[in-house]
Amino acid sequence: MPLRKTDTVIFIYNADSGVFNLLSDMAHKLVSPETYNCQLCMLTHGHFGMREQWSEFLNDLGCELEFLHRDEFNKKYPGHKAELPALFMSRDNDTELLLSASAINECETMDALIKAFNERIIRIPG
Repeated sequence: MPLRKTDTVIFIYNADSGVFNLLSDMAHKLVSPETYNCQLCMLTHGHFGMREQWSEFLNDLGCELEFLHRDEFNKKYPGHKAELPALFMSRDNDTELLLSASAINECETMDALIKAFNERIIRIPG
């Protein structure tokens, strides 16, 4: 089932916002990528920004997109206890988990992440 234009896909990174955190994360990904704790970021972003393939995929979704860091997610959705990183979809005032941290962490490539996302979207009732 295709996404509706009124749907919002919410991407939550397992990292905090802010310049210091950004620089710290960049250094961590360079020095010790095997211990970096956000597979969503590892797959979708290079050292200096979003990967082109991911950007094109997002542009083709045809819905609203929201990107949150861990601290922003906790402020906006204080009741959620989802393990991060995670992907949610908001539709008709309901928020549903699309991809859990374990599902994202199992993806070793961006293609695998895109495939998991596409397979999950099909199962959401219309």
